[in-house]
Amino acid sequence: MSVDRSDIRDVFIWDSKDKDDEDGVPLGGLALSNGVTIKDFRQMINILIVVEETGFTIKDEHGAPLPEDNHALRPGNYYISGKFAVSKELVYHRAASITTGPRVQEFRKAVRARDGGCVVSKIQNRGALSERWLGFEAAHIWPLAYEAQWRENNCSRWITIDPPQGGKINSVQNGLLLQSNLHVLWDNYCLSINPDNGYKFIFFLEDNWGYSGQTLDSTLLNHPQRPVDQLLRWHFRQAVLTNMRGAGEPAFESDFPPHSDMMGEILAGPKAAERMEFELFDRLAHQREI
Repeated sequence: MSVDRSDIRDVFIWDSKDKDDEDGVPLGGLALSNGVTIKDFRQMINILIVVEETGFTIKDEHGAPLPEDNHALRPGNYYISGKFAVSKELVYHRAASITTGPRVQEFRKAVRARDGGCVVSKIQNRGALSERWLGFEAAHIWPLAYEAQWRENNCSRWITIDPPQGGKINSVQNGLLLQSNLHVLWDNYCLSINPDNGYKFIFFLEDNWGYSGQTLDSTLLNHPQRPVDQLLRWHFRQAVLTNMRGAGEPAFESDFPPHSDMMGEILAGPKAAERMEFELFDRLAHQREI
């Protein structure tokens, strides 16, 4: 089973050429969450499309140009004019990652020590001194399952703090401490951080806790071991493409009760090959370099 990312959209993005076409299909859309501004939306559009000639314009459904400011975005239809194409940038499908294994022990320890609690909810772990971390998980920004792609993109050049084990992908700079429920959303790109607009939390599906529009704490941003902007920016790009391009990518189910047919459910669901590949490589990567 997977979650449809488009069924709660209230912002729709169109090619202006299709404005009067009753059979037209939007380029994409957005489920508007608290705190999303026009500046955020323009940055999202710049990820969603590739401009083939200089400049493009965005107008609302009344024909008014969208201003370049940081006021709240309103629900509705938005039309893009200009010579452009929808981005074909690759989406790295992922689901909830496992959080144990010999390669991630030092990563987990470093992220816990730096953050002390969930960086989104701002809830500190009162059991930290007793090494009780139930409900708090060290999440990778760039997923460990895509270590080969990490190397292909030379992402190690952004890392200045080498971990004692696991390679640069397991640097504390590629991690955030999240509560378990938010880790699932992070891995599915339902939650991301926009580092180019105040390090704002943006939920692309329902925000059941009211965190959307809040920001990373300055204590973390001023920390010498802080997560690097390039990786946060990559995750945000992936979230935009996953949720806003076309009808969106499936959000994978990860709640498999004991003795349930996990493999059967995955194979019966969408993008089964990509999901199986992720599950395999995620498990392997937590044990050994791949």
